[in-house]
Amino acid sequence: MAFRHWLTALCAVVFMGAFAGSPAKAEDCPRGTLDARFCDRDGDLIADIPENAADQVDPDQLIFAYTPVEDPAVYKEAWSDFLKHLEAVTGKSVVFFPVQSNAAQIEAMRSGRLHIAGFNTGSNPLAVNCAGFRPFTMMASADGSFGYEMEILTYPGSGIEKVEDIKGKQLAFTSPTSNSGFKAPSAILKADFGLVAERDFEPVFSGKHDTSILGVANKDYPAASIANSVLKRMISRDVIKPEQVVSIYKSQTFPTTGYGLVYNLKPELAAKIQEAFKTFKWEGSTLATEFSKSGEAQFIPITYKEHWDVIRKIDAANDVSYACK
Repeated sequence: MAFRHWLTALCAVVFMGAFAGSPAKAEDCPRGTLDARFCDRDGDLIADIPENAADQVDPDQLIFAYTPVEDPAVYKEAWSDFLKHLEAVTGKSVVFFPVQSNAAQIEAMRSGRLHIAGFNTGSNPLAVNCAGFRPFTMMASADGSFGYEMEILTYPGSGIEKVEDIKGKQLAFTSPTSNSGFKAPSAILKADFGLVAERDFEPVFSGKHDTSILGVANKDYPAASIANSVLKRMISRDVIKPEQVVSIYKSQTFPTTGYGLVYNLKPELAAKIQEAFKTFKWEGSTLATEFSKSGEAQFIPITYKEHWDVIRKIDAANDVSYACK
């Protein structure tokens, strides 16, 4: 299988038979690139809430999952104050679900086992199109700025001083669904440097950004593409020292993790969940303790149609489709 089509295949294989839903009639259900179970009548590129109340759900317990960019145990505590606030606003118990992979997180939402989530930048299009994810917010700094950059790291003395030096060597990606860990660097390396995986360098997959960063710092990988927001938090926690790695490339700024909910929640419940994000007080919280390390200080409203436009363009450059079987 061609390297550039791995992501398309991943979407098709992971979700085969994962959710028994009846496709809506095409003539009264425009959907664009959404799976056949969803409609997009308002043209915002995300699944509409079902019009029939019988198709809406109101679970007694809400399940929340944060994108598996690092060890889930780190983030169970970081999210504890927010989840208490979410319980208070919704009147429901909330459970933190420690997912181990992007594919597992998307499959959980598609199969009805995940209600609220933060999906990483690259996984948002798959979650939207295949699982009915409706993102509405993301983290930002106090002044409203947001995002992160993809960086390509190496270590001092690796023999790699510029991007072109990766040719003939090994480059660690994270996972096929990651924007900064795979999709963006694949498009940039090909378009700007003429470097294609398997032809010009050996691609390997570490699974997570922290694994890639540690792999470079410990000289297990000569180079890796990563999200620098993760790098900043790891340095702040003294997981690695700044002098252990060297950045040879920094991209434009991308949107960070998108937070949202599954499409078929009762509108009243969905509104309360959105209210919880909007009214959460960051100061002194466990969320602020962790995410201030990468500059975040609030939740701001976003739309998938606007804020993920650049990511969809990167997917198009990589010949990625969102077909779900």
